[in-house]
Amino acid sequence: MQNFLDRMSQLYYEGTPAISDAEFDLLADKHNYSKVGYTVTDAVKHAYQMYSLQKCFDINEAPLPVEECIATPKLDGAAVSLLYCDGNLVLALTRGDGLQGRDITDKMRQLVPTEINDTGLIQVTGEVVAPSSVPNSRNFASGSLGLNDLAEFKTRPLVFVAYDATPHQASNYACSLEILHKMGLNVVTRFKADAYPQDGIVYRMKSNMKYDALGHTSKHPRGAFALKEQVAGVETTLLDVVWQLGKSGVVSPVAILDPVVVGEATVSRATLHNIEYIRDLDLEIGCKVEVIRSGEIIPRIVRRLD
Repeated sequence: MQNFLDRMSQLYYEGTPAISDAEFDLLADKHNYSKVGYTVTDAVKHAYQMYSLQKCFDINEAPLPVEECIATPKLDGAAVSLLYCDGNLVLALTRGDGLQGRDITDKMRQLVPTEINDTGLIQVTGEVVAPSSVPNSRNFASGSLGLNDLAEFKTRPLVFVAYDATPHQASNYACSLEILHKMGLNVVTRFKADAYPQDGIVYRMKSNMKYDALGHTSKHPRGAFALKEQVAGVETTLLDVVWQLGKSGVVSPVAILDPVVVGEATVSRATLHNIEYIRDLDLEIGCKVEVIRSGEIIPRIVRRLD
């Protein structure tokens, strides 16, 4: 537990917390952990906050008028921000907690233009993705951004796809992305996404003025949402959540489940991705959950049932 709390403390001070302050405090108190502080080397604030998307599982219950939205594929990789100043790429960050992330400028220089035709300050947000043919492509993309070896990173089959920019480049969302495309960036409205992992469809207001007028919650923009496919799953009970350290150094939560047969396999563990995924689903120990096998392979909790 000492090593785990050391790692959680490190991630917090790097700007990529894996658990909440309350959860950390609870564990620290339980295990008499008093070590405070971590030498920060790459925790940097985003110029503009990066938000997650509210989720919808039925288009008939969409929180926005879909006829006023543009639909794009929701790519499943690692969210990243790029900061250009007077046309020069000066900073690239992982999403982190949305407020600050890890500096990955050296890596993103391999994937995006280092110079664009723009003056002033612009933050471009998008997704680093790996082809679906790569096993566990989502974790592969995220783990690649944590590599220390730049030469190894250059060998990875990764692509950056932009889906927004702040400030807006035009009054219309599609036009904003078209401007980014002309600057040399891949954009989600033009990207051929069939060969890449997707986990839904993003609906966003076509008018940037209407999008801005709707504002944001603390977590989500009100002018966009993600439509998720509701795959029929199997009910079981969430018994516990454990945290595991992957080979890439990423700590991720895993659900311990009351064993249940999904398809032709008995499932007792399921990926939970990160703490935000747990919060979005409002999961608690002992609650009933619905489990699927994503791609008929990886067990995943899709919703809480009680």
